[in-house]
Amino acid sequence: MKIKLVVGLGNPGKKYNNTRHNMGFWVLDTIAEKLDVPKWKERDGGMYFDTYVDLSRVIFLKPQKYINLSGDVMIEFVKFFDIKKEDILVISDDLDLPIGSIKLKEKGSSGGHNGLKNIESQLKTNEYKRIKIGISNDKNVDTKDYVLGKLSKSEQRVLKPVIQNVADIVLASFSTPFPELMSKYNTKIKK
Repeated sequence: MKIKLVVGLGNPGKKYNNTRHNMGFWVLDTIAEKLDVPKWKERDGGMYFDTYVDLSRVIFLKPQKYINLSGDVMIEFVKFFDIKKEDILVISDDLDLPIGSIKLKEKGSSGGHNGLKNIESQLKTNEYKRIKIGISNDKNVDTKDYVLGKLSKSEQRVLKPVIQNVADIVLASFSTPFPELMSKYNTKIKK
């Protein structure tokens, strides 16, 4: 039976809770609440749970190494569970998207995101599905400080419903073709 893998990107540890780089973790925590998952398990440098969604066995993974080493953790799960690249979905933040916008992609470049770069180098391809959540960018702040910075109250208000929406999109992705989800949910960016 095919196993699907959903990877939420973020940095482990309390000091990174509620930071812009941890959108993927936030989505997976939301999915765990929706599915009423009793507890996360640990293996190969990751926190994960697995369950059945629409007759698919799905592993939800939060790599517990720093975000730029996400692929090192993910590849262990891919090898152990024999997961095909077309059955992988990665959720990350995106500096180039306005805050609260989302973009679903079936493949593409890392866009400078170190977590996605590491995943690409481990998978030896950029052909894997992803959902990116816009966190905007403040050019007056060093990029590293910005992505590791805490979300303001107003950012949290904007992002909370977006995170819920992305969690629902992830769950829908097991029964709905991804191109259909892309055309339904990709936010039109206003210039």
